[in-house]
Amino acid sequence: MDYVAALLPPVVMAVAFTALIVTIVKSQGGANKAKEDAAVDAALSRTESTGQEATAHGA
Repeated sequence: MDYVAALLPPVVMAVAFTALIVTIVKSQGGANKAKEDAAVDAALSRTESTGQEATAHGA
């Protein structure tokens, strides 16, 4: 019976990790992918423009 107690935590963690990976993979893409991509692109462009303004004024 000790082997069951020794194997239970790794098995539970493996199942939880597998469920996490499946959830992440399923949430990628889909109907909201274009909206999410646009939000990321907008945030990156704001960051890049802020960085360029800082170097232009600071140098």
